[in-house]
Amino acid sequence: MDTIGIPSRHVLFLNWRDTTNPEGGGSEVYIERIAAELVAVGHRVTLFCAAHGAAAASGTTESGVRVLRRGTRMTVYLRAALTCIAGRFGLGPLSRRRLGRPDLVVDVCNGVPFFAPLYAGRPVIALVHHVHREQWPVVFGPWMARLGWWIESWLAVRLYRGCRYVTVSEASRAELTTLGVTAERIDVVPNGTPPVIGPAWPRTPHPSLLVLGRLVPHKRVEIALRTVAELARELPELELVVAGQGWWEEPLRELCALLGITDQVRFAGFVSEEEKHALLCSAWLALAPSLKEGWGLTIVEAAARSTPTVAFRYAGGVAEAMVDTRTGLLVDDEEEFTAVVRELLGDDVRRKAMGEAALVHAARFTWAATGARFARLVARATAATG
Repeated sequence: MDTIGIPSRHVLFLNWRDTTNPEGGGSEVYIERIAAELVAVGHRVTLFCAAHGAAAASGTTESGVRVLRRGTRMTVYLRAALTCIAGRFGLGPLSRRRLGRPDLVVDVCNGVPFFAPLYAGRPVIALVHHVHREQWPVVFGPWMARLGWWIESWLAVRLYRGCRYVTVSEASRAELTTLGVTAERIDVVPNGTPPVIGPAWPRTPHPSLLVLGRLVPHKRVEIALRTVAELARELPELELVVAGQGWWEEPLRELCALLGITDQVRFAGFVSEEEKHALLCSAWLALAPSLKEGWGLTIVEAAARSTPTVAFRYAGGVAEAMVDTRTGLLVDDEEEFTAVVRELLGDDVRRKAMGEAALVHAARFTWAATGARFARLVARATAATG
């Protein structure tokens, strides 16, 4: 028996990436923090994800989560199915690697699911951070966008009709219900707040902005760049740091040159946890121009460093990651985005008050509480498996 009085289980997470992947983001942080909390209360946890050049094919994290990396971004789904089938029936070398037969499979659906109910032979939880309705046409061409949306909005809903769902915000829960998932089958388990690392760095002496996250089209870093271009005439010392990496970096650099703001924008690339916290401390404001987020982990990370954020009201769970007008500001369009950034940069008193309120708000969300909620879901889902 574990520390919360329930039997120890083997939980298998199927996710297309892990946090060591160069394209990993907030959803990967969520999975691995949940997994770590499950290990802490006595469960055995395996994460199956795509292989990549930055990490070995298998290993164990410091928190005790076993990670298996197989296949590519596209083939990881097939490799997961083959590995699960081999483990289920004790077949071949995959079985000798002791994946075995898990008690529960958590199928992380990042637009495309792993279709685990077809082969798992065990209870399956579908974990959906958010619905990708808006992202499909931004990232892919028309044909692939239509196919992806059909898989997510029609096929997956029917395939997982006997499964429970987990999502990270009430906004995502509401969106899932519009696809036909009944609200009673959806549990909301929000993110925790990552621990603060390093000293409390002072704010920069000049106006400064920070965008933190993967560099992909739907994060819409272009809006932050156009905001800097608009404000640069009145704030010549204004600086924007873009922290993160991704395949969309070169178009963003080209836009900087076109806008004439190359000297005011610094692309920091991948940053360590210590560097990230130094940036979060020193920035006057964090910007989250993303088209859609299930939660908005970077908003809470900034809040934990008393840094308010500007984001879009319609972008899903961001409205729950902050308290509008108290810990940051939500806007409806790009013109308003630029206007409120200008306003907050010029109002030291209001900006500081928002930062202080943001710090209090961030403290409400802990990974321990989040992990305990997920552990209860594991207990319920596996109760019939003995």
